[in-house]
Amino acid sequence: MYPDFSGAAHRADAADLLDVLIVGAGLSGIGAAATLRRRCPGKRFALLEARTAIGGTWDLFRYPGVRSDSDMYTLGYGFRPWTGASAIADGAAIRDYIAATAREYDLEARIRFGHTVVKAAWCSKAARWTVEARLPGGATVLLHAKFLYLCSGYYDYERAHRPRFEGESDYQGRIVQPQFWPQDLDYAGRRVVVVGSGATAVSLVPAMAQQAAHVTMLQRSPSYVVARPRRDAFALRLRRWLPAQAAHTLARWRSVLESIALYRLLRVLPGFTRKRMIAMAARMAGPGVDARIHFAPAYKPWDQRICVAPSGDLFRALHAGRAGIVTDRIARFSRQGIVLASGRELEADVIVMATGLRLKVLGGAQLTVDGRTVDPSRAMSYKGMMLSGVPNCALAFGYTNASWTLKADLTAAWVCRLLRWMDRRGAQIALAPRDPAQAEAPFLELSSGYVQRASHLLPKQGRRHPWRVHQNYLRDLLAIRLGRIDDGVLQFGRAGEP
Repeated sequence: MYPDFSGAAHRADAADLLDVLIVGAGLSGIGAAATLRRRCPGKRFALLEARTAIGGTWDLFRYPGVRSDSDMYTLGYGFRPWTGASAIADGAAIRDYIAATAREYDLEARIRFGHTVVKAAWCSKAARWTVEARLPGGATVLLHAKFLYLCSGYYDYERAHRPRFEGESDYQGRIVQPQFWPQDLDYAGRRVVVVGSGATAVSLVPAMAQQAAHVTMLQRSPSYVVARPRRDAFALRLRRWLPAQAAHTLARWRSVLESIALYRLLRVLPGFTRKRMIAMAARMAGPGVDARIHFAPAYKPWDQRICVAPSGDLFRALHAGRAGIVTDRIARFSRQGIVLASGRELEADVIVMATGLRLKVLGGAQLTVDGRTVDPSRAMSYKGMMLSGVPNCALAFGYTNASWTLKADLTAAWVCRLLRWMDRRGAQIALAPRDPAQAEAPFLELSSGYVQRASHLLPKQGRRHPWRVHQNYLRDLLAIRLGRIDDGVLQFGRAGEP
């Protein structure tokens, strides 16, 4: 008998008990399930997906130009080669890659679509999670699992960050948000203003400029934007010489080492690299764009994420005059468009509010451990993969300065190592108790608006290993793949032990 969420009881037969329950069927969830297939073939598992399709973020976002800002040799899985022609892929290609991975590892039958996890309760007496999922009609179902694996990312799919402005009701055009892109929107031959300066705006502007009469990127403050080749010539040459997996692995490692070296250079020599990026933007955008205003943030490189323009598409659109860029604040909306703090008016038929994302911790689910509600903001992250005080639960959380999947792959492999280690020793419970001697630090050390707005929701990290969240793949590779499972921090037990 396992407790449900109404104070009654729910009987679960052994046949209903899963070894692992994965939440999310996006890039992380499908990768985790495929890794379980490969490394723990005897485990019974299922995936719960709130939406009706595979792909997660890459199925949700359908705005023009949606793409990765990381190369697919690292955003793709280490175990499944990326064979597309472009290293920086569009959203549809990424979605197809995830779906093809699910088919290859026979995962589709294990996905329960339309299941939104709302609660998960851990019982130490039974060493089980009881998970409540809401169905589209409002009914709920209960599932039971020995291990809970949260792969739902950290974006809020239902809401985006959307500031309101005076006079919006007066505006006669159409206002849209990228996260909820209307498929009936016809912007061909129309004037468009994209409000924002992050990765979404940098993707939208050159894509919409191909059909719109003109697109203006309106930013309150600038971001660093760098051009990067859409195709990786080195990786394409490797494919001609080597088997697909070997070529993928070599291209992946080249990208990893290059990104680590570049990140270190940007952090060690911020003044030098800042000047180089601004100079590059000035050269590519042309004389009509003042890069010292529009591409020169006040913060240091990598205090916030750096935006990528594949093959310089944003700069080329600016240079050709199909797009423009304005750095100013919005005073109010008018009937024709937007009035800026400087008094200038930008006329627009369509306004795209690319003003940022909202973060959602644990996919919005409420977790309890032996009746105690888990507050993620009071927990500390163990190796960036578990929350202190939460047994038999892992989280997929990627890098901020490199591809998300690099860390997600490491986490999936570590979860399999943990499960096999526990099986060999007869352990049923794995727990990382919080170290009270560890000084707290923010989980994400970025000054980006979406991070700062959610700082009160995110867990903490410590100052030392294994509580320190390293944004470095090589360090994590050593600590996670080669480090001991029984490291003196994780504690293990059996059912019935508190």
